Amino acid sequence: MPALPALLLGLVPLTLTAVAVPAAAADRVVETVLSVRGTPEPDGAPVTLDATLLTTDPSVPRPAIVLAHGLGGTKADSLPTARTLARDGYAVLVYTARGFGASGGLVHLDDPAYEGRDAVAMVDEAAERPEVEKTGTGVSADPVLGFAGASYGGAVALEVAALDRRVDAVVPAFTWADLTSALVPQSRVAGGPGSLADVTPAGGTGVLKAAWAALLFTGTAAGTGEGPGEQATPSVCGRFAADVCRAYVEAARSGTAGDDLLALARRSSPDLSRVTAPTLMIQGEDDTLFGLDQADRVMRGLPPTTPAATAWVPGGHDASIAVDDQLDRVTAWFDRYLKGDAAAPVQPGLSVTVPQTTLVGTGGGADDSGAAPRVLTADAYPGRGGAAPGLRTVALDGGVQTVVNPAGARPGALTNLPGSGAAGAAAAVAGYPLAVLPGQAATFTSAPVGRPFDLVGSGRVRVDVTSSGTEAVLFAGVWDLGPDDPQTHRPTSTVLPGRAVAPVRLTGLTPGRSTTVEVALPAVSHQVPVGHRLRLVLATTDSAYAGPLAPAIYRVALAEPSLTLPALGALTASGGSRLDVPLPLVVGVALVVLAALVGLVLLRRARRSFGAAPERADLADVPLVVEGLEKTYADGLKAVDGVTFTAERGQVVGLLGPNGAGKTTTLRMVVGLMRPDAGAVWVEGRGVHGGADVLASVGALIEGPGFLPHLSGRANLEAYWQATGRPLEEAHLEEVLAIADLGTSVERRVRGYSQGMRQRLGIAQAMLGLPSLLLLDEPTNGLDPPQITAMRRVLADYAAAGRTVLVSSHLLAEVEQSCDHVVVMARGRVLLSEATSTLTGDGRRRLEEAFLDLVGTGPAGGGT
Repeated sequence: MPALPALLLGLVPLTLTAVAVPAAAADRVVETVLSVRGTPEPDGAPVTLDATLLTTDPSVPRPAIVLAHGLGGTKADSLPTARTLARDGYAVLVYTARGFGASGGLVHLDDPAYEGRDAVAMVDEAAERPEVEKTGTGVSADPVLGFAGASYGGAVALEVAALDRRVDAVVPAFTWADLTSALVPQSRVAGGPGSLADVTPAGGTGVLKAAWAALLFTGTAAGTGEGPGEQATPSVCGRFAADVCRAYVEAARSGTAGDDLLALARRSSPDLSRVTAPTLMIQGEDDTLFGLDQADRVMRGLPPTTPAATAWVPGGHDASIAVDDQLDRVTAWFDRYLKGDAAAPVQPGLSVTVPQTTLVGTGGGADDSGAAPRVLTADAYPGRGGAAPGLRTVALDGGVQTVVNPAGARPGALTNLPGSGAAGAAAAVAGYPLAVLPGQAATFTSAPVGRPFDLVGSGRVRVDVTSSGTEAVLFAGVWDLGPDDPQTHRPTSTVLPGRAVAPVRLTGLTPGRSTTVEVALPAVSHQVPVGHRLRLVLATTDSAYAGPLAPAIYRVALAEPSLTLPALGALTASGGSRLDVPLPLVVGVALVVLAALVGLVLLRRARRSFGAAPERADLADVPLVVEGLEKTYADGLKAVDGVTFTAERGQVVGLLGPNGAGKTTTLRMVVGLMRPDAGAVWVEGRGVHGGADVLASVGALIEGPGFLPHLSGRANLEAYWQATGRPLEEAHLEEVLAIADLGTSVERRVRGYSQGMRQRLGIAQAMLGLPSLLLLDEPTNGLDPPQITAMRRVLADYAAAGRTVLVSSHLLAEVEQSCDHVVVMARGRVLLSEATSTLTGDGRRRLEEAFLDLVGTGPAGGGT
């Protein structure tokens, strides 16, 4: 590529120091610490940036990759990925952004004139380094270079690609294309969708994401620390530039996005029309900060001639951002466009992971195998350089409804807890009664769908709104409701896909006069099972947003009695990226977390025998017998009612039932964590009670593992094993680490782990001591589709060796594919216990159909 004109380059970066730091011998990566001259502050104050160059052989020029970290981070966050890429044949440059860590300067929130120019300085540095491959010679030498980053670093990657034509490929991830629509979204639109997740606002300022804005500003301000040579002085702004701080404080005080914040957001949005480097956009499906609509904006905003692809993947700011989980995809992109490797895997224009949904139905049509999370692909992104996606309609029912915006916007609906990760997910599970408050939400519901389908992208709905004042704010969301429980007449499941709502602000209204509004619904990836219903909810409040504080009354009705949803007939099922985790890793899932934690740690405690069942010599060869278990809680709820089943050697047994069926309560009694009111449990003929010796041979993952966040993964495992009092050699620690394959991540502090990495570390913890009877409560949590597929094979192999696995799950497809025996529970009782093959007959009958027959909620017709 031609060199960038000097006028655009600004200051040439200067390497101030370079110290060769060899990494661990096993890594064989040479790390050179650099100081790079950045863009001066507006007052002329110089800025230096802390950087490190990594390569396996400094004498051999290699294509370069620059990695940019997220908001509040440092170059240390990028080092594990950088070492992996260096071993793959790249020279990798990581650096700490201005205003963070050991770098100087202030945070301008990815302003192209500051953070953008700093990124150009990194390209200049690469052009000067002998370790970096170049085209041309002398002053015209052009580095062969790619740029990648996640979140804050992802926006920088797009900015430098727009500023500097020397960038040959770019991979932004979990980031924004338009910071205004990300922080102050407006979902009022006009006209049909032009692409899969088109949320182009019709005009007017949107609604401030107050919770996210507060987390981004206050959390980062507290974590920036002092720059090099600075003395600590109290400041609410931390190392944020004064104009950035002023814009946020103004918005926080007023509850609305003022001119300063809107100008800042526009300035910090990359000019996509100038990006010519091949672009792979990776975006998370669990992200209410930077949603899938931002990836759509990237795909639509790039020039038509720019090679581009996007992948919608699990994770995001509401879950975890695990860049390593996407490393195969990233490496393939750079291999193709930096190394010129024509054999590198071709990335489809669109790749979407559709999560497995719960209980009734598995998604997919007549040809669907029932496999859990699926990856759907299309050669071209729908709406980019071609026709817009097709549409389907789902009829809705519901008349005119009156809702209230309470004074002070309190109580506020709770759909999510931004930045809380698992706690936010827990709130969502608890969620429908907290998210749909009486008197504050209008609801419109479809009939049960007679055929499952994938909801991928952003839907539309037209509504009539009448306000008692001159403005109105509503939050639109589409819920997935399971079939009604025949006793309570309430849905057996309620899911808000992506935990996302679409805010709509209407201004200039005439009180008492109706206004018709078209609303773009949140872009999601979700599977709608057979027999489920879709419910449109229009709420007046949402605790994550800054809504109006003045009380108001709205009348809400459907202008058209249907939802319009994307119909993606052109998408095809695909295996997605190759298996990232070696097959032995998933043995850890089979061996499962908290296993010895239940048995071995309890051995250290004073034993509390509460009438344990006597030993049964006749059951000595049976791994697990559960007989007549009953449990009633203090509030009168009978959670378990006469549960009886047996798990034989060599079996993978699925304990299947909806949320609330009593599965977890049963497992807690099986491992002695809870005393049954009646009944008994035997493991190899020995009665189970709290502290029973036999629990030393039982492994259990019940409600997730727990770790000390300030310790490394290895230190957590060692501390856990020390608590058992058993010799370290009995832990098989190195064998466990080899199977878990956490690599160098096991030396990092757990607080920086993604959900998937925590699950894998929990797997390693469960494997310590290699227990024989394994109890797994929802073991696929945190695993991606390839890992889940591998786990199924490993469970079968593990059981074939004479061990026994009991898998508790509410996912029909997972039980159908993983288990050779199934125990179906509902409302605390066992409805059936027999071989899966018997239940599904000759293979033409799905477990889904058998389950519907058992619980008596067959799929109803309706929907389109």
